[in-house]
Amino acid sequence: MKNTALILAGGKGERFWPRSRKNCPKQFLCLTGDGRTMIQHTVDRISELVDPEDIFIATNKSYKALVKEQLPQIPEENILCEPVGRNTAPGIGFGAVHIRKKYGDAMMMVLPSDHLIKYRGMFLGVLQSAMKVADEGNNLVTIGITPTAPETGYGYIRFSPHDMCQSAFKVDSFVEKPDVATAKKYLETEEYLWNSGMFVWKASTILDSIQEHLPEIYDRLCKIEAAIGTADEESIINAAFDSMPSESIDYGVLEKEDSIFVIPGTFGWDDVGSWLSVARMRALNDSGNVVSGNVMTVNVKNSIIEGAEKLIAAVGVEDLIIVDTKDATLICDKSSAADIKKIVENLKICNREEYL
Repeated sequence: MKNTALILAGGKGERFWPRSRKNCPKQFLCLTGDGRTMIQHTVDRISELVDPEDIFIATNKSYKALVKEQLPQIPEENILCEPVGRNTAPGIGFGAVHIRKKYGDAMMMVLPSDHLIKYRGMFLGVLQSAMKVADEGNNLVTIGITPTAPETGYGYIRFSPHDMCQSAFKVDSFVEKPDVATAKKYLETEEYLWNSGMFVWKASTILDSIQEHLPEIYDRLCKIEAAIGTADEESIINAAFDSMPSESIDYGVLEKEDSIFVIPGTFGWDDVGSWLSVARMRALNDSGNVVSGNVMTVNVKNSIIEGAEKLIAAVGVEDLIIVDTKDATLICDKSSAADIKKIVENLKICNREEYL
């Protein structure tokens, strides 16, 4: 069976403002310091398992040019442009009907475009194991991350340690983001994994599940599938998404399925959710800082400073995020990194579109 991949690349990355903007969000930025963008890394790391012509990119219509520029090896017809965001169930279904239309059926990996994977070989091994489990009958497979701390920013997957299919464990339930006390309990039980949002299944399997649990969405996906390659394709996609309910794949499908399994991953995963991730991606200097660009520091500790053209001079500060771009400068305490998104919200309220 042919291996395919659907890479989800429609996010806004607002916690990486002011570098992440509506015309060039996080997944199209180089955040690792090696000259490759997040979406390029995502495609690079699966190149041993999936040929470029079998990789599909689900993105926003306004990002199509960025995808073509950064991923010239991906066929243009594989760049799937959603006219409006409707969450992950319609987005994944959109990819699945294109795969079914092109191949009849195929193995399908679903991967976010903005994750960091440190140990590529181990990651590919997990994907290969997941494909074997997915190929047995009609199994849906998710990849969970072995927790290293009581993290409150992730959803969790509870699994049955004694109920297995090959290298995968049967999923008991999906759990929303917990408070600190609950997250500590999850860590102690060793029966919970972080929900990475990465999945492996056959295109036919996920579409059958969408048909069963989300028939309204499935009906619109079938209309899209019938229109692929016709003169009416764009108008039918627009109409289908306009009337499509918004639903997550976790809540709409996976929580209702019986044949769903999870494989624990320990391959150096990071969801790159905020500027704090930069300190985990790049080397720290002797003072615990990550510094790039035109920057000079004196007695600065544990800070992230990204300069552009003009000089940033920092003296005697600690635990700060400082990011300078052509038209905006961010100064933020590291403990408030999650609140950067509120700046974006305020800019919208104030109609400061030029800074979005």
